[in-house]
Amino acid sequence: MKDELVHREHLSPNCDERSLPVSMVVLHYTEMESAEAALQRMCDPLAKVSAHYLISEEGEVIRLVPEEKRAWHAGASFWRGHKDVNSASIGIELDHPGHALGYREFSDKQFDALVPLLARIVKTHDIPRANVVGHSDIAPMRKIDPGELFPWDRLAEYGLAIPKPDITLGDPFDNDGAFYLALERYGYDITDGHKAVEAFQRRWRPEKIDGEIDGQIRAIAFQLLLDRDRGTAR
Repeated sequence: MKDELVHREHLSPNCDERSLPVSMVVLHYTEMESAEAALQRMCDPLAKVSAHYLISEEGEVIRLVPEEKRAWHAGASFWRGHKDVNSASIGIELDHPGHALGYREFSDKQFDALVPLLARIVKTHDIPRANVVGHSDIAPMRKIDPGELFPWDRLAEYGLAIPKPDITLGDPFDNDGAFYLALERYGYDITDGHKAVEAFQRRWRPEKIDGEIDGQIRAIAFQLLLDRDRGTAR
């Protein structure tokens, strides 16, 4: 049966069986010269990397791994208690040069292809908006993708990501330790505090990423946790 959201299949051997139900989506960029180069790498058995989907800058959606299988996209990572993020997630790679090859805005055609695909995944697996994350969120010590130019706010308008919170309640944390505990409680790996703060800023305050804790990001973390605990930020 033809899948109206997938333009073609190019199945990768780099997958295995899941040990957890799907509860999250991880968005990546490829940081390669072209979509075809990324496709070849993710289908190379020696590379031992893959994703469920690759979306080109022109909006072509390519399926590499069936959703019921465990793709190898997350690497060493952590999110909300899960260390085997590959087993719990669906990985989507966005064709993009990344920071190494000329970081730039993501294309509208690519975003327009991502939205219906992500919407279907979220609905099929009943994935909370807070579990639609970037690679940098789950691996802050190693990764910075999809980076500060990824349009999270536009995804939030479709109900596919948590929007930036209202921070009028201000900053309740009286020390950095309390903020790190808040980050950990929200889902981040705080082993490297500076990198964890950078990842949080990249997602929630992308206009300034310095790894330093300040009142604005403390207020954002507080409101995110408050909204989650009230049940308004699923």
